[in-house]
Amino acid sequence: MKFLDEAKVYIQSGAGGNGCVSFRREKFIEFGGPNGGDGGRGGDVIVQAVTGLNTLIDYRYQQHFKAERGGNGMGKDRAGANGKDATLKVPVGTQVYEEDGETLLADLTEVGQRVTIAKGGNGGFGNAHFKSSTNRAPRNANPGLPGEEITIRLRLKLIADAGLVGLPNAGKSTFLATVTAAKPKIADYPFTTLHPQLGVVRVDEREFVLADLPGLIEGAHEGVGLGDRFLGHTERCRVLLHLVDATSDDPVEAYRVIRGELEAYGNGLEDKPEIVALSKCDALTPDEIKKTAAKLKKACKSTPLVLSSASGQGVQDVLRALFKVIGQAHEDSREAV
Repeated sequence: MKFLDEAKVYIQSGAGGNGCVSFRREKFIEFGGPNGGDGGRGGDVIVQAVTGLNTLIDYRYQQHFKAERGGNGMGKDRAGANGKDATLKVPVGTQVYEEDGETLLADLTEVGQRVTIAKGGNGGFGNAHFKSSTNRAPRNANPGLPGEEITIRLRLKLIADAGLVGLPNAGKSTFLATVTAAKPKIADYPFTTLHPQLGVVRVDEREFVLADLPGLIEGAHEGVGLGDRFLGHTERCRVLLHLVDATSDDPVEAYRVIRGELEAYGNGLEDKPEIVALSKCDALTPDEIKKTAAKLKKACKSTPLVLSSASGQGVQDVLRALFKVIGQAHEDSREAV
């Protein structure tokens, strides 16, 4: 299935039904009086977060959604039927913006969460509504109110506890495949990962969700390579795992490139807790690992962890470090509430 995390959709709520002008006309009833019913209310346009979806691909093939119009009022005091709602089902983590892409209308972060984006028009009053002691035979009724029309943008931000960042071929997909049941594409060329991948990590009888993002390169914030459009999926992460290829020519420069792209992107990514780890350490001798780790420590101002996804070296230490930060973030959020 193709991964799609942005979509532009036109929606229109239903118009209200018209009121009815009608009078009782029955045998032997001389003064029947008005009995025109009210029009029905138009349907709303609702966005709902559901399980089982992880992409907005459905909205690539259908971009127009209209709710049903309310039924017209009828004689014998019969009101028109209300129009059916139009429900847009989206993955958890979807944000709804106005057409400008900046004004946030809704942020759906929980399964079952529903938000009404466009309300249906009210139905018009029938002539029975206007009868009074001085106006006993009203011959007027109201038309239904029109619905709302709006173009919205859907933007998916995957909900994960931890996010993997790094240069292409830093070992992110291999790490994800090692610690989760996910099966990302792994190859010996850059940009093997073309869209985010999710996996559930289980460590010490506890679980958290890990997201693997396509590799960044220098100038990604200007659109170089795959650009930084997928960095939005890390905005909800509580911690970032920054993998640096220990076999690269200059691991320190590789670290600085990614940090520079995170700062250029903004949105708080540069301030998120970060765990730095040297990957592919099974290809180096212990002395080479020490020298590389010492250089990287000066750049990142913390001691980098050492791991090898192929041999399993240091993998559990990295997972426990991630879970420690995630657990602390959960506690802080509870205290804030």
